[in-house]
Amino acid sequence: MRNTASTPEAIAKSVAEKACRGDFAGIEAQFAPPLRAQVSAAALQAAWDAHLGGTGPVTALGRPVTEPLAAGLVRVGVPVTCAHGGLTLVMSIDDTGLLNGLRLAPPEAASWTPPPYADPREFAEHEVTVGSGPLAVPGTLSLPHARGPRPGVVLLSGGGPFDRDGAVGPNKPLKDLAWGLADRGVAVVRFDKVTHTHAAAMAARHDATMTDEYVPHAVAAVQLLRNHPAVDPARVFVLGHSMGGKVAPRVAAAEPSLAGLVILAGDTQPMHRAAVRVARHLADLAPDSRSLVDTLTRQAALVDSADLSPTTPAAELPLGLSGSYWLDLRAYDPVATAAALDIPLLILQGGRDYQVTVEDDFARWRTGLAHRPDVTLRVHQPADHFFFPGTGPSTPAAYQRAQHVDPAVVTDIATWLAPDAAPRAEPTGPAAQAGT
Repeated sequence: MRNTASTPEAIAKSVAEKACRGDFAGIEAQFAPPLRAQVSAAALQAAWDAHLGGTGPVTALGRPVTEPLAAGLVRVGVPVTCAHGGLTLVMSIDDTGLLNGLRLAPPEAASWTPPPYADPREFAEHEVTVGSGPLAVPGTLSLPHARGPRPGVVLLSGGGPFDRDGAVGPNKPLKDLAWGLADRGVAVVRFDKVTHTHAAAMAARHDATMTDEYVPHAVAAVQLLRNHPAVDPARVFVLGHSMGGKVAPRVAAAEPSLAGLVILAGDTQPMHRAAVRVARHLADLAPDSRSLVDTLTRQAALVDSADLSPTTPAAELPLGLSGSYWLDLRAYDPVATAAALDIPLLILQGGRDYQVTVEDDFARWRTGLAHRPDVTLRVHQPADHFFFPGTGPSTPAAYQRAQHVDPAVVTDIATWLAPDAAPRAEPTGPAAQAGT
């Protein structure tokens, strides 16, 4: 097959569009013979479905980015935005228009620049290993230069195979938080998720649950901080974003040494129902995706039914997650779990977030924890799901624009974690609106 009439960008866009509509045989037909001998349409589809199982359905395709690779070859990356994250479809294309390589990669984040509220001279970063054995993952410790035992916090990213920075498009929201908090005297550990570092091993575990995805490494990271001589072991916290916030109470139940939890955009609405709600929202933005609403509605009904079992095929369930994963989620109530904890909580929500919302999720935290005087709940009105500030309705495409976590959010967290340490910079932009 020759495709000399199309540019590499047009070919790459066509391949991405075929992947979105499930035409993997069509993609395989564009493979050069060596690649066709190594990768089948079925294998490509399995890898694609595994990625979307964590990030949710595709909501937008970005502009292809091309760079020379070798004589007669160019590399093209197509950013793929999903409901709960994203990926980059990277392919090498020869001068006949055939694909010589194709892989699914984490979202490109090469254009990240340090946030203006973090001075890297105030802290040092060290590579660490979180966990032990074959599923250990790499991470980064951001350690302030300030003297004396300091508080520490472990960062947990949202659902999907995120790296330690929580990269989405050109942005690194967890790195923003790590640098912003380290600048203010808090030691921070962030790490690549096990589904990022050991994707194949986790995909092969059909009985894996949300607990398996998060808790062992979160507990190991807490112990890493508590054992560090520069960290006060009585002031180690966990900060979770999105699904990381949802699972944070379960981490605290497993690790009683925690001093408290910070939950950012933690979802409380049952996730299979939230997936339908988000799909309907996105269908209003892109009507050609309405068929996805019908599919997710049917799959969500199966999650709610008595027929759900560990052997239910993942292909019949939302987001490609296994029956075991959904059974665990169905039995887990993050609000009730948090209410049973005897530690303070800070719960923040973005007012412009369409994935985890004030009405569907934050309201449950507020109602279920209303009796707890040690729980602080606050809405940052300008913030979207990743706590990037803005105005107007939030859209998936906006995540592809380079930006940083709102400094008001960073200051809010730092003040709560270390009330005795004055922030280095005043927040800019619209003030946060306090919740009750």
